[in-house]
Amino acid sequence: MLHNIVDAGDEDRVVESVFASRYTSASVPKYRIGKDGIPKEAAYQMIHDELLLDCNPRLNLASFVTTWMEPECDQLIMESLNKNYIDIEEYPITNDLQERCVNIIANLFHAPLGESEGAVGVGTVGSSEAIMLAGLAFKRQWQNKRKAQGKPYDKPNFVCGSEVQVCWEKFSNYFEVETRFVNVKEGSFVMDPHEAVEAVDENTICVAGILGSTYNGEFENIKLLNDLLAEKNAKTGWDTPIHVDAASGGFVAPFLFPDLEWDFRLPLVKSINVSGHKFGLVYPGVGWVVWRSKADLPEDLVFHVNYLGADQPTFTLNFSKGASQLIAQYYQFIRLGFEGYRKIISNCHANAAYLRQEIVDMGCFDIYSKEVGVPLVTFGLKDRSNFTEYEIADLLKQFGWIVPAYTMAPDLEHVTMLRVLVREDFSRSLADRFFSDLKMTVKILEDRAAQLPRPLAPATAADAPAAAAEAAAAVAHPPAPAAAAPAAGKKLARNLADDEKYTFSPIAGTRLMPPNQGVEHTHSPDPSALRQRTFRVFKKNSIAKTNGVC
Repeated sequence: MLHNIVDAGDEDRVVESVFASRYTSASVPKYRIGKDGIPKEAAYQMIHDELLLDCNPRLNLASFVTTWMEPECDQLIMESLNKNYIDIEEYPITNDLQERCVNIIANLFHAPLGESEGAVGVGTVGSSEAIMLAGLAFKRQWQNKRKAQGKPYDKPNFVCGSEVQVCWEKFSNYFEVETRFVNVKEGSFVMDPHEAVEAVDENTICVAGILGSTYNGEFENIKLLNDLLAEKNAKTGWDTPIHVDAASGGFVAPFLFPDLEWDFRLPLVKSINVSGHKFGLVYPGVGWVVWRSKADLPEDLVFHVNYLGADQPTFTLNFSKGASQLIAQYYQFIRLGFEGYRKIISNCHANAAYLRQEIVDMGCFDIYSKEVGVPLVTFGLKDRSNFTEYEIADLLKQFGWIVPAYTMAPDLEHVTMLRVLVREDFSRSLADRFFSDLKMTVKILEDRAAQLPRPLAPATAADAPAAAAEAAAAVAHPPAPAAAAPAAGKKLARNLADDEKYTFSPIAGTRLMPPNQGVEHTHSPDPSALRQRTFRVFKKNSIAKTNGVC
């Protein structure tokens, strides 16, 4: 409870509690700035209380983003919140820390650097900005080459899988580069390298490979993509390069799958982006893009300014930016080292494998995530006739968990899945708690579905006239209730009609009857619509332990 709030209406009177002040009984300004201010304690309390309605970030299993850091790093972040990273003349040490991070990442990704050669890269606000910068570099490289050859340079394109994150579509739209999507297929939720290379032509600025699909965490086969593209380049005389979007997997693969070739070990990989705020283990607000060499970043994209006191090269989409997340990234690098990262990512992978097996053992889910990929579990129902993934996601919120339900990329929109991110702070005990709540959720939905009226076989077209007449008669002259209807049936009838008689449903052509007598249709309505209309009847659901059998 906050104390010592002076009420502006009576300067001599000290309010003992913020909740005893007039500020908690009046609405705060929402869309226009208020005429007068309010005490700092009241402002804090009102905003703090509103934010209580947000979910708990650590239970947000939808997000790839880091939700926990050590207190010592939190302190460093607080100490550097007022530093503008772009002011390298004023904050030279902060700039030096960024350069160290760029070199650490470039070496982690096997950039072919000389003994005293510095890496080429920059810190960004996330992988979206990093991808924009990498895409611009590819576009400018291609344009410059086409101009030198006297060829048209007005129709650039790039090739990627349809499972890419939306930032690639933003790049295409904002910077007018055609996107050539390679759509995913049944049994393969990532881009086929053969189809990708087939889509390449002389106007292709790059092929984007994904190391960690947003949909199911799967890694694309960058090595095969490199080999196939090298063959095509040799035949055509082109030099089409590869960019690797390693936003999710860039801080996973080096520690879990060190022998996997996806980075600068492949000669056509010219740039890589990675999110520091995902498995780089830093709070939201930091990403990175690194280039293979200085030759892969056109000099005419780098601006030089001196109005902050010295010549400053800059290649970013924005200018001012807080330095705290860059500093936090360097803290993690020196605090954890390679072995620390390896242990943390290995724990994430082990907990994901554990949760995956528990979900498999339930028997009602298909698993869509892969063993080699980002530590997460994606899964979907084998049978959606009684309830859907969206209903599971909605009910899990009542236990505090945020789990997204969504459809797969184009050509596989009929596949619906749920995704659980296994981050550093998702321990085995939390995995057990989540699995217990998932089983309870499925049990509740199963019980609810079992109490719903069951549809009979749909009527045929030949039966339609007679069925329509029967339905009309039922509306005009509803039959009397069955003499020996079971209690459950009477309860259903009472909920649907005050006179305890059979009721014509709002769903056209459907007459609701006691559960033991089923539902009669004059035509076949959408079963999901029937469930939605009748859920209100069953306000009490038995909650019991389940062995997970769906």
